[in-house]
Amino acid sequence: MHLADSLASIATQAIREHIFPGCVIGVVTKKDRLVLPFGRYTYDAGSQSVSEKTIYDVASVTKAIPVSSLALQLLDEQKIKLLDRVISYIPEIQNTDREQITLWHLLTQTLDFSFQLSLHKDKTPDEILSLIFTTELRSPPGTVYDYANATSVLLGMVIERVLHQSLDQAARERFFIPLDMDRTTFHSEQFAKEAIAPTEIDPWRGRTIQGEVHDEITSKLMQKQVVGSAGLFSTVPDLLNFLTLLLSNGVYKNRHYFSESMLDRMRTNQLVTIGKSVGLGWELNQVYMGKFADYNTIAKTGFTGCHVLCCMEKGVGIVLLSNHIYPKRSVDRTSLINVRRNIADTVFTYYTN
Repeated sequence: MHLADSLASIATQAIREHIFPGCVIGVVTKKDRLVLPFGRYTYDAGSQSVSEKTIYDVASVTKAIPVSSLALQLLDEQKIKLLDRVISYIPEIQNTDREQITLWHLLTQTLDFSFQLSLHKDKTPDEILSLIFTTELRSPPGTVYDYANATSVLLGMVIERVLHQSLDQAARERFFIPLDMDRTTFHSEQFAKEAIAPTEIDPWRGRTIQGEVHDEITSKLMQKQVVGSAGLFSTVPDLLNFLTLLLSNGVYKNRHYFSESMLDRMRTNQLVTIGKSVGLGWELNQVYMGKFADYNTIAKTGFTGCHVLCCMEKGVGIVLLSNHIYPKRSVDRTSLINVRRNIADTVFTYYTN
């Protein structure tokens, strides 16, 4: 069976099982490129059909593309160093561990925050930032892996202060424009609402979230131009361009974006000593990556139902964009994890046989 047919079978079955109303799957190698849209914006039979150009809120994929990637580029350019103290850039941090927190901790998600940001969505932007700056950590920096939005918010702020420009402007100039990612943005209002898939019928905000940032905390903080944990909107073709860069030794259209040593750091486990598996700025060794993923496979997921995956050794990149949480989010993510894994297994099987 052709790869497109196999992926179509996975996607249509997922739509039938209401894992998502529609999706776009993308696959890229150095020789091939495949973009396959399926389903509709919602489960309504009259709903708009998904296309290759459909824009999705990619949620926490933002943490890797562009946020961690910007930081890794700055490391390559020696504008920052991994062991730089974060208070050198964000002196507002006032907890007991402020002197020990480094950029390495931000890029490996090893700050053990004692709160979940999403539970503080009723706070003002200033109150949210104060919470991040002043709350004590539960463990010394670097001793516990704690995936937290607050960590990525801090990384985004560091990037802004190093470059003296907003995160969205830096991403646009350094990645989106030169990589031809012309439907990727932090400013979804520049596109017609109909170009963007809805994410959720949100009871807290009392409306369907479409064309606005789904993550409540990110939406609040963007009032102050502070992002880093979520907020990006993109398409499969655009994200495949970024993965093409990773598969081409950090080069796109003869322009170098990352050194080979930085690409190695992305896929090298940084947390061996604490028994976890995390690359610099990327996730490693996760169930959703499938049974053929190896130490060269890096990936990042988004709460809305999106993920990007790249195996530099096999020379394969995969993107899945969907609105899994429409019409409402589910506590159990098993069905989505299975879809992600099945897609990865199918693609890797096709290109390794």
